[in-house]
Amino acid sequence: MIRRLFALTLSLAIIGGLNAQAWKDKLNQAKDKLTGGAPLSQEEVGRGLKEALDTGVGEAVSFLSAEDGYYKSMYKILLPEEAQQLASRLRAVPGFSNFEEEALLKINRAAEDAAQKAKPIFVSAIKQMTFQDAMNLLMGDKDAATRYLEKTTYSQLYDEFKPVIIESLDKFNARTYWREGVTAYNKLPLVSRANPELDEYVTKQALLGLFSLVEKKELDIRENTAARTSELLRKVFAKQDRG
Repeated sequence: MIRRLFALTLSLAIIGGLNAQAWKDKLNQAKDKLTGGAPLSQEEVGRGLKEALDTGVGEAVSFLSAEDGYYKSMYKILLPEEAQQLASRLRAVPGFSNFEEEALLKINRAAEDAAQKAKPIFVSAIKQMTFQDAMNLLMGDKDAATRYLEKTTYSQLYDEFKPVIIESLDKFNARTYWREGVTAYNKLPLVSRANPELDEYVTKQALLGLFSLVEKKELDIRENTAARTSELLRKVFAKQDRG
């Protein structure tokens, strides 16, 4: 049955001298018949995109907010660039011989602690998405949905994250530890003064990791049919596949 349907479509294309777009349209029609597909409604596209984003965001937040979500993953927050020299020089200062690893652990634990605050902010932005937004994102670039979320949530996430990052840094004694280390370093002769404050740097790096993981989840749903775990996702993203 399947072979006959595609053979018939191909025959029609050859006999009728169809151009490339017409041939593509015929193929898509054949696919719809094979899969029982029907034109997508506005509601389906909207729900499908929102489900995909909600799934991606949920998985990203769950991963990063777990212990070692940042610290032992590719999203690990590294020390500021100037801190490499700082850590090297501090090894000879009593009490700071293991400064780099201690600071890294505390910083990443703070980011993991703060990541839990992201989900409600993302969900609010997803709920406000219009049909036109959804259709543009579905047929847009492979990272279109992530960039949409970044545009619509970054400022709020930053404002929400920063006080939580500060609280979390203090929870793990990271700010005090960093400030003491930087103060000791800044007293050394012939060094460029380092910034003793971590808040802004860690907040931005935590958000960078979060959006990077959301982007990875989006790409997975777009390119991996096995990641489309519901009938709605399969139906909506089949439209993207056909282009």
